[in-house]
Amino acid sequence: MKEVKIESTLYVYDSLNEIPQDVQHLMEQASIARDKAYAPYSKFSVGAALLLENGEIIYGSNQENASYPSGLCAERTAIYYAGAKCPNQKIVRMAIIAGSRINPTTSPIPPCGACRQAIVEYEVKQKEAIEIYFMGETGKVVKSSSLANLLPLVFDKSVL
Repeated sequence: MKEVKIESTLYVYDSLNEIPQDVQHLMEQASIARDKAYAPYSKFSVGAALLLENGEIIYGSNQENASYPSGLCAERTAIYYAGAKCPNQKIVRMAIIAGSRINPTTSPIPPCGACRQAIVEYEVKQKEAIEIYFMGETGKVVKSSSLANLLPLVFDKSVL
């Protein structure tokens, strides 16, 4: 037997004020997207904003449904829209803001497992990492230089 150690490197900023201005702008866009979330059941709203290589910003918010599996997370809403609208544009960066509409959310909220899988699909497709910044409503901001830090053992087309 051989032990394998997997490490991830994340960068944690104490607040939005510490991150670069262009990323602050993208986080603001994610916040605007979050305001458009449809989350009447969970009361947990998420906004995502993607920066494409051509400078365009694509937005997404979570959209719930009374039949829970029929809803869609903000990250996948944005990434699939980017793939449909601008299929030849690489995704440079993703910003995510998430939180409860009932209780304050001050801890950074990373993408769920299904969203991680969707994001890695685009990293593999474009052969370049996607920077990911995520946070709660307020507080610390976490940066991952690639989805591989959040999902180190990826399932992709190479195994099919």
